[in-house]
Amino acid sequence: MTVVQPEPSVASVPNPAPKVAIVHEWLDTVAGSERVVQQLLLLFPQAELFAVVDFLPPGERGMLQGRKVTTTFIQRLPFARKRFRNYIGLMPLAVEQLDLSGFDLVISSNHAVAKGVITGPDQLHISYVHSPLRYAWDMQAQYLRQTGLDRGPKGLFARWLLHRLRNWDVRSAAGVDVFVANSSYIQRRIRKVYRRDALVIYPPVDVARFQPKDGPRDSFVVVSRLVPYKRVDLVIQAFRLMPQHKLVVVGDGPEWDAVSALAQGAANIVLRGKLPREELLRQMQSARACVFAAEEDFGIATVEAQACGTPVIAFGRGGALD
Repeated sequence: MTVVQPEPSVASVPNPAPKVAIVHEWLDTVAGSERVVQQLLLLFPQAELFAVVDFLPPGERGMLQGRKVTTTFIQRLPFARKRFRNYIGLMPLAVEQLDLSGFDLVISSNHAVAKGVITGPDQLHISYVHSPLRYAWDMQAQYLRQTGLDRGPKGLFARWLLHRLRNWDVRSAAGVDVFVANSSYIQRRIRKVYRRDALVIYPPVDVARFQPKDGPRDSFVVVSRLVPYKRVDLVIQAFRLMPQHKLVVVGDGPEWDAVSALAQGAANIVLRGKLPREELLRQMQSARACVFAAEEDFGIATVEAQACGTPVIAFGRGGALD
């Protein structure tokens, strides 16, 4: 008599956790895209983290949950700590040098170059897109105007560089297996730029923490990174014409000096810089309204404001409509 041993069931065979790599553009502050990365790290506690550069301040490194960040050669270039964005032309090359060959799953958190990492046929690459490279595509003209690069030799070089970035951006999209967009607006931009479909998964918002609170509401508030496309300058210009209304600007970034100069002499405009989360919460809870002038990808701050019972005055395009 021949005895045939039964095949082991699938459930009885141990399935090792996949090796996961999470790739983010740059780490210098904790804003909306970094909060997405934080949640990805919680979802995949075994994941390793990669970035073009890592200059995250000590007080904000808790989001990394003790992880070491593998960076690129741009981390060591001159003046990179303060001016790493000036190396945008080298970032496609830099991100392609990250060795991800030992990972089963690669998740890129992309608003510039992260999706350009090189993966193989047996690796799954999912790209969570906060935006296709903003200043290289439909926002190019606005970016060049706001940075003074719409004329002269520097402007000519900027246009040539953005042309090169567009070509690389489209080519690198072919290496992504699954696109995820943070809003229906970005879903449409992905379709327009890359001719690819994308699943919409909204970014994380801690609505349980941002709760309404009784009390006076005496000012308007802007909560934003100070970068050109956020149009904080436009909001300040508007409130200079309305001295009877107080505006509080919360946030910092490369445009701090320009925004400060614009607000100078306006007694109704207060620049608070970047605030701790508890103080930001109190500021939102006490605001008459949150003002949002950007054509934004999604806009986490607007949802946080609404969770506080604070109305939002937003530009009626982009992710704010979501």
